[in-house]
Amino acid sequence: MTPAELSAVTPGRDLRVPFGIALAALACVAPLFLGNYPLHAIIIALIFLLPAHGLNLLLGYTGLLSLAQAAFFGIGAYTSALLAVHFGTPFYVNFLAAGLMAGAIALPLGIPALRLRATSFVMCTLGFVIIGQAIAKNWIGLTRGDMGLAAIPKPYFALGPASFTVSGTIGFYYLVLSIAAIATLVAYLIVRSPAGQNMIAIRENETLAESVGIPTWHYKLVVFMISAAFAGLGGSLYAHYLTVVSPLTFQMYYSTTMLIIVLGGGAGTVSGVIFGSLVFVGLTEALRVAPELRMIAYGLFLLGLVFWFPSGFAPLIGRFWSLLETRR
Repeated sequence: MTPAELSAVTPGRDLRVPFGIALAALACVAPLFLGNYPLHAIIIALIFLLPAHGLNLLLGYTGLLSLAQAAFFGIGAYTSALLAVHFGTPFYVNFLAAGLMAGAIALPLGIPALRLRATSFVMCTLGFVIIGQAIAKNWIGLTRGDMGLAAIPKPYFALGPASFTVSGTIGFYYLVLSIAAIATLVAYLIVRSPAGQNMIAIRENETLAESVGIPTWHYKLVVFMISAAFAGLGGSLYAHYLTVVSPLTFQMYYSTTMLIIVLGGGAGTVSGVIFGSLVFVGLTEALRVAPELRMIAYGLFLLGLVFWFPSGFAPLIGRFWSLLETRR
């Protein structure tokens, strides 16, 4: 057998795992090479990765376009901030409470909203954002209105004699990196599970999925709640990082940012959302050095994306993974 024939039948070495390990190692040592501002940009990107994962489960895998992520993001931020400011609870309590509160509020909102179809559902979720911002502005006794909640403590962990507070950009970077990694793993396990396959079936053909026994409405409601919980967890990190929240936390800009991350990175792919978060959020933060050109440059970048990568970066990422998988 010639060397060429032997090469044809010899399986290629899968380099995806080594590449992933190398990326993880690079992320761990990034503070050694990056200054505070690049780390800040990455932190913001990783914070927005959580609600983007939630939106990807809803839009990319279940086929439901929702603009309500900013509402649940704000609910999580205010929940975490109120607990920390008024009760002095540890960060992990605030963090979990933020996700649970957002998911719980999504239940009564989702029951009527998911009876709607297509455009009507999208408009309904937009209404959630507007209502959330109005409540944050006008429930002054709880939220302090436009003044917002300030002096939110940095993440505090009450672990007996080992209690500590995460302070500084580097400390918060490692905290957010750890949480983002766990959230990514959870999202991956969901989409790879039988439930994830049912979600894809609903996205592709809801009527057919229902005809084979998949409880489509219940699936959509559960995914809507999980998506909201992801957004609430992101809001908690946001509040403890910036140490201030206001009604602006509910602004539509955040919903559109999450939507751009998912669609630009590649809806229906976990790796695409990670890539989209780092590119789009990181880009907007990096462009703050030129505020007069920031939005123009960002808009031109999005226009180029639409024309050259109409399906987002997912096909490009897929070809790259295939190259790693089959490289000899």
